Amino acid sequence: MAQSANAIETPRTAKLAFWTLTSMVVGSMVGAGVFSLPARFAQETGVAGALISWAVAGTGMLMLAFVFQNLAIRRPDLDAGVYAYAKAGFGEYPGFFSAFGYWASACVGNVTYWVLIMSTAGALIPALGEGDTVLAIVLSSAGLWGFFLLIKQGVKEAAAINRIVTVAKLVPIIVFVILALFFFKPSVFAENFAGADYAGSLFSQVRGTMLATVFVFLGVEGASVYSRHAKRREDVGRATVTGFLSVFAVFASVTIVSYGILPMDQIAELRQPSMAGVLEAAVGTWGMVFVSVGLIISVLGAYLAWTLMAAEVLYVAAQDKDMPKFLARATKADVPVPALVLSTALSQIVLAITYFSDDAFNFALDLTSALTLIPFLLAALFAVKVAFGRDGRGERGTSKEMTVAALAVVYTAFLLFAAGLEFLLMSFIVYAPATILFVMARREQGRRVFSPGEAVLLAVSVAGAVAGVVALALGWIDI
Repeated sequence: MAQSANAIETPRTAKLAFWTLTSMVVGSMVGAGVFSLPARFAQETGVAGALISWAVAGTGMLMLAFVFQNLAIRRPDLDAGVYAYAKAGFGEYPGFFSAFGYWASACVGNVTYWVLIMSTAGALIPALGEGDTVLAIVLSSAGLWGFFLLIKQGVKEAAAINRIVTVAKLVPIIVFVILALFFFKPSVFAENFAGADYAGSLFSQVRGTMLATVFVFLGVEGASVYSRHAKRREDVGRATVTGFLSVFAVFASVTIVSYGILPMDQIAELRQPSMAGVLEAAVGTWGMVFVSVGLIISVLGAYLAWTLMAAEVLYVAAQDKDMPKFLARATKADVPVPALVLSTALSQIVLAITYFSDDAFNFALDLTSALTLIPFLLAALFAVKVAFGRDGRGERGTSKEMTVAALAVVYTAFLLFAAGLEFLLMSFIVYAPATILFVMARREQGRRVFSPGEAVLLAVSVAGAVAGVVALALGWIDI
């Protein structure tokens, strides 16, 4: 999730090289979420379902990676990636929703990091529980605002830490896969192949893992968000695909090798980070400690990166006058403090909500993934318009571009279905109030607030939010 150390320390006026952009994608995708994969998958599916899930997710996300690659080349005039594509393709209000949804997903995703780190410490300090106790939330809140103060001092201070963790967080993941293969038990793997009784049909198993795969693949669009800094536009697309392919095998391996260590139902019951429990079963206590330390290091880097990514999205949208102008302010140290404050505040609100959740980590993970689906879908739909020459330029793409864009749309539409009505309504609860920012921006410019089409979209979002609140109040939706 989010940018790498190189991206953090690069001024907005600098030009990023291919390998810097690639490291942004790799640093984005290799976050703390991978440490949770064994239990999350085992809660939903066996080996067969996991293999299909990764095949579907890998293919779908690769199509999205190709979409960002194609758009970076075909529409070099559009900066800030996901948000810019939605705006260019469907208007200012959908573009605003895309920017806000992507920003909100980054903020909610940051909450998962604090839940994970407190759950990790909870193995030694019972009062921290699984990251959702009062003490855990208080300490996490202190961490939220402590990092805010660090980043507020300037990006160079943040980058000094992130340079170390970008490489260090990869070590425990690779070591985990190697050790798991060494202690791999074919008989256990075979027993886990079809899945446990609680997993349901194969289709249900695959559907149940989709949001988890979206979560760990967030960041595939990281290079496109900073596309305006690239030395060459072609590098943005190449970096996106290269970064994606380089980490896909790691993610799938972490999940699959775990099925050869413990029975599926035991993996499902492991506390997060579940990689620690799997490695403990394989090599003993030191394995748990090793992974736990790796998780903490990973959280430091991932949190810094995604906090800056979130602030960047608001800052760029405000620069384009799609957000209130107060969010377009930055300090001499190149830190967009108002956007940073708003990002930290949203994370704080969601962190407080996790106290009322039955499963704080999975709630934050699923909501993070669900919030990104509309921005991804709009980007894929815009890619279709570009491929068919319907983006106002009249330049039709190749049949390959058309196929890739169409498959990306099908995949993101399937993700919306897989998320289910529960998280769709939860997303509306987050999206609808955000319109206040859109109204502020329009009034600052002395413009009409809503066109007829935008008013319809507003009505749909408000209706969805109301339905979501009612469903929560009546207990139809559990968090």
